[in-house]
Amino acid sequence: MRSQNDLVAARKPAWDELDTLLARRPVMYQLAPAEIARAASLYRGICADLMRARAAGYSADLVESLDALATRGAAALYSVPPYRLSGIGRLVAVGFPCAVRRHARFVAIAATLFVLPGILGFVGASRSRGFAIGLMSQAMVEQMEESYRTARTGTERSLGTGSATTTTTTTERRDPGAESTMAAFYVYNNVGIAFRCFATGILFGLGSVFFLAYNGLLIGAVAGLVTAAGHGRNLLTFMVSHGAFELTAIVISGAAGLVMGYALVDAGSLTRWASLRARAGDLFRMIMGAALLLLLAAAVEGYWSPAPIPPAVKLGVAPLLYALVVGYLLFAGRQGEARVGRQGGRGDET
Repeated sequence: MRSQNDLVAARKPAWDELDTLLARRPVMYQLAPAEIARAASLYRGICADLMRARAAGYSADLVESLDALATRGAAALYSVPPYRLSGIGRLVAVGFPCAVRRHARFVAIAATLFVLPGILGFVGASRSRGFAIGLMSQAMVEQMEESYRTARTGTERSLGTGSATTTTTTTERRDPGAESTMAAFYVYNNVGIAFRCFATGILFGLGSVFFLAYNGLLIGAVAGLVTAAGHGRNLLTFMVSHGAFELTAIVISGAAGLVMGYALVDAGSLTRWASLRARAGDLFRMIMGAALLLLLAAAVEGYWSPAPIPPAVKLGVAPLLYALVVGYLLFAGRQGEARVGRQGGRGDET
């Protein structure tokens, strides 16, 4: 059996190397991949040395020293990255827009699946009231027509359609706190829509295709119905501002669902699970970014859209909001894009 002095002489350089790594970076996820692999190898060696020292009855000082080093190594290798406000900042500034650009073709497909049915729904409902009734109940069609008869500046209530256009209003003035209540409702409603567009992508992308097309068709039908009833300006005035955030978030959520579905369909040399894990980082960034857009949409929809502001002001502000969203997605985070791309969608980075 090897003596204690022989073990120390042979293994001390490896112990010192691991100690140096841990002193420089107490959590391994902050290291480069090659350094993480080296640290893992050193950690396994320390564990083997600790078992030998205990089995051979070496001195308590050596056993305690090795045990402390192994404990530090385990904590560093298996620690979960902390959630910090700076992580949200990196997500907004770099992670989200870069992930959207990396999957631009899926975003384009999702936008097509959303917009074309929307155009179909608008044309169909504007030409035939029966077309709208085929998508919604008779009572809901009448309610939609009535709700936009006057400018939307009053109390809102849910129609419960499960689409992105689920509210109607009266011209009564809101009670105090009604804006916050409706903003909370919009968060709940819109997140539900976006979640369905994303989560059903697990069905090899088919669920995302369906919900993108369905919501686009329904939104277009409502717009066509209200326009045919002569109240299109009221609808436009209400929806045009928050649509910049809400509709973009729905499209991006659907695109994330398509990415997930494609990962399952075309896994290449990987298993389907491994293929999905390889894209998990970008899927996380896209969904979290879409959630933040939905929060902005809810705030605008709850406080700005129904406010008694001149329609000309709302129509003037809306193009600026759309330009802001498009410019952000096209140009934000380009300096950090190369670094994020090299990480290959790691789930522990934002």
